[in-house]
Amino acid sequence: MKTRSLGNTGFKISEVGLGCWQLGGDFGPIERSNVDAIFNAAQEANINFYDTADVYGAGQSEIYVGEHTQDLNNKPYIATKYGRGAGTYPDGYSLTDLRDSLKRAQDRLQTDCIDLIQLHCIPTKVMQRGEIFDWLRTVQQEKHVRFFGASVETVEEGLICAQHDDLSSLQVIFNIFRQKLVEELLPVADEKDIGIIARLPLASGLLSGKFKADTQFDKTDHRNFNKDGEAFNVGETFAGIPFVKGVELAERVKELTPEGYTTAQMAMRWILDHPAVTTIIPGASRAEQVLENAKVSELPSLPQSLHEELKAFYQQEVAAHIRGAY
Repeated sequence: MKTRSLGNTGFKISEVGLGCWQLGGDFGPIERSNVDAIFNAAQEANINFYDTADVYGAGQSEIYVGEHTQDLNNKPYIATKYGRGAGTYPDGYSLTDLRDSLKRAQDRLQTDCIDLIQLHCIPTKVMQRGEIFDWLRTVQQEKHVRFFGASVETVEEGLICAQHDDLSSLQVIFNIFRQKLVEELLPVADEKDIGIIARLPLASGLLSGKFKADTQFDKTDHRNFNKDGEAFNVGETFAGIPFVKGVELAERVKELTPEGYTTAQMAMRWILDHPAVTTIIPGASRAEQVLENAKVSELPSLPQSLHEELKAFYQQEVAAHIRGAY
């Protein structure tokens, strides 16, 4: 597993991290034995960056992360989030609320200081006002967190956050179906030494190439209840593309997959071929997926000709189907 520097933190983190949204049950029920197997596989693959949030399973994901990491000699870097909890979103933000939220997260994660706290898709107007960044600096000075960043929905929000020189990271939806960031945000992040954490690298699984138009998801799975953005930003589910159309587009990506790569690995390698990206954080519902994802770090970069083909594919066939703020 290769590592890259995460912005200004000094952290050398694995190119492939572990997204922990699914551990809260938001991709359908998950057994504790399966959770343990996923963490064991991550450790075996030398994955040293875990991304979670206080609202994943109402804190259950953080609990699992804390239980797994407390006795490890080589602890992974842990990133969690603030800003979407009940009583906070959309207009309950304050220094006291942030501090209290962090203390609860510290208890669940079993740590006195969180490596990276990220604003969690908070309203744009709250970012624009700016005082929330001062609160982040305060809790950093109080040693509740080591560094802070933001998870954002749009290029505009990323650029607002990037105005703060002490911002360490931006977490963004970035994949073959969401390429707008390449020209508009990644160059700014690279210039300002802001680490890029790419979430939903497989567009909620679409880019695995394994879904069919009649694929069904569990009722507790956001891919069932948020297909059209009923629960939160539609871009968080299937990259904002209508599911049936997404399956059709994924078949086109599958046809472009070179020998030696699965379609999922090709899609993730495409992201890592962008130097501004620090890590990708695919989720995994099985230990085998963790190991397959980890192999992407060892695969060679994709040919430039394929990058050009995928760029044209996005511009001509994908972009017009993306819904929601982007």
